[in-house]
Amino acid sequence: MKRSKYRAKLKQQGLKITPQRVAVMEAIGQLDNHPSAENILSYIKAGNPNISTATVYKVLDAFVNHNILKKIETEGDIMRYDKETESHHHLYCPETGEIKDYFDNELSEMIEKYIKSKEIPGFEAEEIKVQLKGKFVAK
Repeated sequence: MKRSKYRAKLKQQGLKITPQRVAVMEAIGQLDNHPSAENILSYIKAGNPNISTATVYKVLDAFVNHNILKKIETEGDIMRYDKETESHHHLYCPETGEIKDYFDNELSEMIEKYIKSKEIPGFEAEEIKVQLKGKFVAK
């Protein structure tokens, strides 16, 4: 994605366009495998050494609040960020740290139907995500 697209995305989500936000958008666009805040910060600092850690975390929080990114929690309570905001699940390998998006409407519908049938008192599910933990094997 080019800078003009990043700027348009920020504007579309009602966020002020700042160099820091554009830098975080660029980092997210370039980094694969659901980067952590530390991965994003390292990427940005290579080109912008004066950007503060607090600024990057604030930008990430704003992006999550405006549905530009989703947070994914992995083992060790490490937060990773996902630029795919459509409903989906994840395949996670704790040995390598690799995360892959997994889209399966049938699974999502089955889980939603199951949860609705249980009528959990005092609780209304807003989002259902499944994270399958295992390892990726060669085919």
